[in-house]
Amino acid sequence: MSDASVIVARDAHGMVAVLTAEFPEHGGEYVFLPGGRREGDETPEECARRELREEAGVAAETWRPLGSYAITLNSTARIHLFLAEGLTLGPQQLMPSEADFKLMWWPMDDAIQAAAQGRFLLQGGPLALLLAQQVTAV
Repeated sequence: MSDASVIVARDAHGMVAVLTAEFPEHGGEYVFLPGGRREGDETPEECARRELREEAGVAAETWRPLGSYAITLNSTARIHLFLAEGLTLGPQQLMPSEADFKLMWWPMDDAIQAAAQGRFLLQGGPLALLLAQQVTAV
């Protein structure tokens, strides 16, 4: 298992990039943040920049690490969380396996509420949102 990065992309109006897709093997549609596995010798931030560009069509001027956490107890792989701001929007560059990813912009509170309702499939997104909310509230 390789390391991964997850990104909270927050625009100047406080909206965050959120993706949705169907995951039939898990019972339906789920919400998630842009992110994915590191490729080759990418650093965690390089991975985050690439994934944000591919999945959301977004480039960011400012990157803030939010922490790095073990993915599971049985692996040395880590998930690296980032807050990206100073956004420039462009077209999504989805891979064929990501063709059904739908991009939306939600208020941070709505994304956190979706996490509380169990609408996120993976744990990295809710943790990143909560950490980003703490950073931006200071």
